[in-house]
Amino acid sequence: MQYRQLGSSALKVSELALGSWLTYGAGVAHDQATACVKKALDLGINFIDTANVYGRGAAEEFLGEALAGTPRDSFVLATKLYFPMSATDRGLSRAQVRKQLDASLRRLRTNHVDLYQCHRYDHETPLEETMAALTEAVQQGKARFVGFSEWPADKIAKAVAMTGLVKFVSSQPRYNLLWPNPEADVFPLCHRHGIAQIVFSPLAQGVLTGKYRPGTAPPPDSRAASAAMGAFLTPDRLSKTVLEAVDKLKPLAGQAGLTLSQFALAWVLRRPEVAAAIIGASRPAQIEENAKASGAKVDPALFLEAERILGPARQ
Repeated sequence: MQYRQLGSSALKVSELALGSWLTYGAGVAHDQATACVKKALDLGINFIDTANVYGRGAAEEFLGEALAGTPRDSFVLATKLYFPMSATDRGLSRAQVRKQLDASLRRLRTNHVDLYQCHRYDHETPLEETMAALTEAVQQGKARFVGFSEWPADKIAKAVAMTGLVKFVSSQPRYNLLWPNPEADVFPLCHRHGIAQIVFSPLAQGVLTGKYRPGTAPPPDSRAASAAMGAFLTPDRLSKTVLEAVDKLKPLAGQAGLTLSQFALAWVLRRPEVAAAIIGASRPAQIEENAKASGAKVDPALFLEAERILGPARQ
């Protein structure tokens, strides 16, 4: 496992991070989820990403249990806030930052998180209030560093221009071979300000593994076939155009000596702006396969050909 600096922070994170969206505490059985966490740690994955809203706290509770007994300084723990936790609890106000961070710490069984992230931009709260609350969290030692997910470029620019307040060290955008959009404005803006990318959905929720075939029902053990985890795999993401194009990438991955999953992850990690790619896994074997993408050397011409093949399928 290779490691990269997380932006301007003091954190060194594994190139692959273990995520918990739709999986742990919800869609994956407890024992199997525990085995996934253990496998990730055994393989050198030191970066665990979650959010308060995942399973309405269930993912954090599960991780608090699964990580109990693991030396706290041996892993980097990240969580988020913004989305509704109740009819009245949502957003990035000072009151919510205080309340949701304390609740996350209780569920995670820790006195601090290494990275506290704003899950989306809150248009109903002044940015100055949010940044002041995050600064307070860092000063209190409850969060070591702060980041954001899926913020528009103009709001990122406004935040980095503020003085006397904590600075963001990470951005968490959706980014993969089918969705390269953050390269245009978010990547260069963040790079100029010491903000690294922690990308989610690097395998497009499994589409870039090649497991979904055009005209064929999803495998019964796949995310698309799961009532608990398949809701976000919309028909457009499993369209004939997309699946046929993805299928054509398999020979390229073979030329690189990689599986299609590893090839897709290596494409994401080719960018120096990316500190880590978050993988979701329901089985330890998936983590073992994906971990081999770390440090993979791929001829750039193969990546260019992959981008050309995907052309019209890119969203």
